[in-house]
Amino acid sequence: MKSNSVSLHRVIKASPEKVFRAFADPIAHSTWLPPYGFICTVEQMDFKVGGKFKMSFINFSTGNKHSFGGTYLEIVPNELIKYTDKFDDPNLPGEMTTTVWLNKVLCGAELKVLQEGIPEVIPTEMCYLGWQESLDKLIKLVEPEIPDA
Repeated sequence: MKSNSVSLHRVIKASPEKVFRAFADPIAHSTWLPPYGFICTVEQMDFKVGGKFKMSFINFSTGNKHSFGGTYLEIVPNELIKYTDKFDDPNLPGEMTTTVWLNKVLCGAELKVLQEGIPEVIPTEMCYLGWQESLDKLIKLVEPEIPDA
C-alpha cells in the first residue's frame, strides 16, 4: 500500500529562532524552499494562524511553473508550524498538510517535517528527494553566522 506522506529529520547548527524566521520571512522562504533547478515566487504570505499563502515553483530549465497555496493552521513561534497545501493544477488533486516541529538542542535546533496527503500522481520518493534538497538549502541559509561589520 502506497504511503502518501514523507517524514524528515535534521539537526541544524542554528537556533530554533533563526530556523523559524526562515519559514516566516517570504524572501528567505523563497530562497530555500524550491528544490535545485527551481525558483520560487511568493505572491502572498500572511504568516499567522488562519493566514493564507500563494507561491509558484518555476522550472529554470523549461520555464514551466506550478502554483500552490494554503492556510496556516497552527503557529507556535520557534516551535511549530502547520499548514495546508493545495496545487492549482486539477491534475494534482487533494490537500496536503505539512507540520514542522522545532526543538532547541545543545548544538542548535532539531527539525522534524511531516508532509501528508501528497497527491497520488506524485511519487513520494521524488517528494522526499525534493524536501532533502530544500532542507540542504535551508541549512546553508541559517547555519552561517555572518557579522554585519
